[in-house]
Amino acid sequence: MAPVPPGTRFLASFNRDQWYRAFTFALTFLLYTSFHLSRKPIMHNSPPGTTQPHDLPCGIIGERLPIRLYLTVGMLTSGLFTCLFGLGYVYDIHCLGFYIFVQVANGLVQTTGWPSVVTCIGNWFGKGRRGLIMGLWNSHTSVGNILGSLIAGYYVSSNWGLSFIVPGVIIAAMGVICFLFLIERKLVRKHDALVRYNSRYDNSPVMLTPASLSRSWDTELLLGQESIGVCVPVQQVVVVKSEAEPSAISFMGALRIPGVVEFSLCLLFAKLVSYTFLFWLPIYITKAAHLDAKKAGDLSTLFDVGGIVGGILAGVISDKMGKRATTCAVMLLLAAPTLYGFSMMSQFGLGPTIGMLLVCGGLVNGPYALITTAVSADLGTHKSLKGNARALSTVTAIIDGTGSVGAAVGPLLAGLLSSQGWDQVFYMLMTADFLALLLLLRLVMKELCSHRKRPGVSVE
Repeated sequence: MAPVPPGTRFLASFNRDQWYRAFTFALTFLLYTSFHLSRKPIMHNSPPGTTQPHDLPCGIIGERLPIRLYLTVGMLTSGLFTCLFGLGYVYDIHCLGFYIFVQVANGLVQTTGWPSVVTCIGNWFGKGRRGLIMGLWNSHTSVGNILGSLIAGYYVSSNWGLSFIVPGVIIAAMGVICFLFLIERKLVRKHDALVRYNSRYDNSPVMLTPASLSRSWDTELLLGQESIGVCVPVQQVVVVKSEAEPSAISFMGALRIPGVVEFSLCLLFAKLVSYTFLFWLPIYITKAAHLDAKKAGDLSTLFDVGGIVGGILAGVISDKMGKRATTCAVMLLLAAPTLYGFSMMSQFGLGPTIGMLLVCGGLVNGPYALITTAVSADLGTHKSLKGNARALSTVTAIIDGTGSVGAAVGPLLAGLLSSQGWDQVFYMLMTADFLALLLLLRLVMKELCSHRKRPGVSVE
């Protein structure tokens, strides 16, 4: 018999659960890449700070609806409104009310994205290497920004309507793919007495004690009514006695989770800095490096490249140390002087500008990426929830929704301060970084004083 090719043998070594993990990782990566790709034309063609997605209301709704359907509807409607904005050029629409309505409506439906994909990916991956995995996964924001910039830059001078229509079609198509292929996974708490069968070894039942049940989680794949059963267990379990499934967490209940308020307010200032760069960086490079608009737009993508590296490094370091808040605090502390260095070095030519763009991108986006992914997932499954698995989407929405306030305010402040000189803008950004650092000090002290070395958010 012919030997099995090594590549086939390698692929066959993965079980179904591992394939589902890899597939969900790749699919959710592409789904949120399309969200950011569709936002970039707004940034190129609209005044900075006009409309930012605010995730809070839709995140709370998303906790109570099937993620696949909820995300699909959000992506299809976002594609529709993005295309409508571009069709304003095609049909020569000059009504300001039309563009305001479309942009506000698009901002609303865009909020379905982040809580949904974080909940989905958070349920598939545990805490052990969550920082690394989500650091890699979160690079979709930068990839989407880069692709969106290239698409918008290509059409903005000749036919700006297509810079909206093309991304709108892409996100709508990804919405259809989401509906057809996204596999949900739900965390399920084991109640009272539960017998687990260890089918891998001898099928002998292991009784979990009542104390361990409060910390024990199982998982179910939600494959829909067309499957043999509505839920297919990943591990064979027999429930001897169970309680009713806990209801979704309330807004105030989510706020009472230790660390949610501090990380939310920290993200407000971290996102203020990140989005100010996102909106104003091409304009600043045009003035400081004396480049045309297209070259400045292409050069500004290096900030996102640095952000990819920074997000991954933040995840790896926080996994290794088991200290999310400390990792964010150190990067914020280094970011402030780096921002001042960028304001100085960018005046000395292309080489220094490229170098400082990469460094600034890593230090600015590293904490932002860590808080919106691994930290949100950790807090959404915090031990204080006592097994209630229906909190991740709400917690994610609160954290990222608070950050969206900073994303709206930052570019607006930059527009007001830039008239007095770019130095004022950079002073504002450095102040925001220091405020973000101050908001994490309590959590940092808890982590440094704790002698327990475990991954995740070390807050009691």
